[in-house]
Amino acid sequence: MARAPRAPLLLLLAAVCAISFAGAGANAAERKMVGVYELSKGDFSVKVTNWGATVTSVIFPDSKGNLGDVVLGYDTIAEYVNGSAYFGALVGRVANRVANARFVLDGKVYHLYANDVKNALHGGHRGFSKVIWTVKEYVSGGDTPHITLNYHSFDGEQGFPGALDVYVTYELSSPYVLSVRMNATALDKATPVNLAQHTYWNLGGQGSGDVLGNTIQLFASRYTPVDSTLIPTGQVAPVAGTPYDLRAPTAVGAHIHQVSGGSSNGSTIYGYDMNYVVDGDEHALRKVAAVRDGASGRGLELWADQPGVQFYTGNFLKDIHGKGGKVYEEYGALCLETQGFPDAVNHPGFPSQIVRPGQGAYKHDMVFKFSF
Repeated sequence: MARAPRAPLLLLLAAVCAISFAGAGANAAERKMVGVYELSKGDFSVKVTNWGATVTSVIFPDSKGNLGDVVLGYDTIAEYVNGSAYFGALVGRVANRVANARFVLDGKVYHLYANDVKNALHGGHRGFSKVIWTVKEYVSGGDTPHITLNYHSFDGEQGFPGALDVYVTYELSSPYVLSVRMNATALDKATPVNLAQHTYWNLGGQGSGDVLGNTIQLFASRYTPVDSTLIPTGQVAPVAGTPYDLRAPTAVGAHIHQVSGGSSNGSTIYGYDMNYVVDGDEHALRKVAAVRDGASGRGLELWADQPGVQFYTGNFLKDIHGKGGKVYEEYGALCLETQGFPDAVNHPGFPSQIVRPGQGAYKHDMVFKFSF
């Protein structure tokens, strides 16, 4: 049965927080509207909010025809405002980590907001996942349901140089296919740009348990090893002979206790949180990953045009109260965040993330193909 699209649920920002996120020079009393927008194509639907350009749900059938929501998230916008897990968000201006929250560009030192101990993570304390985006176009149904969102990032926001215009379009481009198109234009200064889509996937259904039994295949022969704070060492190493070798379909949990995903209170947290170097032309749309949940029969195939993909297994999820009363725990989902390499601004040997005015825009395309 076709699902009727719901009208956007509009909320005053004042209802979820008392802070204006309009940018430099904006009136502190300014109010912006936050909405939840549904895209639907038969029994396939995706919901997006312009708070953080966030994907809040992806619903499609399992092998028995039962509909299920396969992304982690919250029931209310207020919970997204106050949450710290980046559920479904578009993160930037620079996704992943920047060592010591600083970098040098064209001879000038820039200091960022350190929000991951001494490092900057996902754009800082108030990156693109924590601002209101403007809805530029919204078509809920038809042949190509889509929504286009825009954010204007001001010069100096979270310490980054230059004004930046950012757009993202979410589109149901074919049956059971979600396309994500991102682009960003530097307006007046050179700046690093590295956007990532941070959805947490559980193909068995959000809150259904851990994903350790899912099979994962990454089309990546190399990875970028990291130090104890998850900052790349600068080395690009082969995955062959390591627990990071996921070139053949492998259970997510098969080697998970052989890899360190950081630490908490002095204790090692086990799990994947690693940037892989995707095989092939780094600027071409190519297959990045394939995931399958045997119990539900659902599958996900990811294609993208970025040099890297961060594979994360929800290592820090713990007692998070999510949608429909579900509680999310460790390994309750996985993330596949296509991206430029972490800390590339401090590693000249990594692919550059610098975007300069008048010299072309940043572009990042992703295609999620779902099956059951």
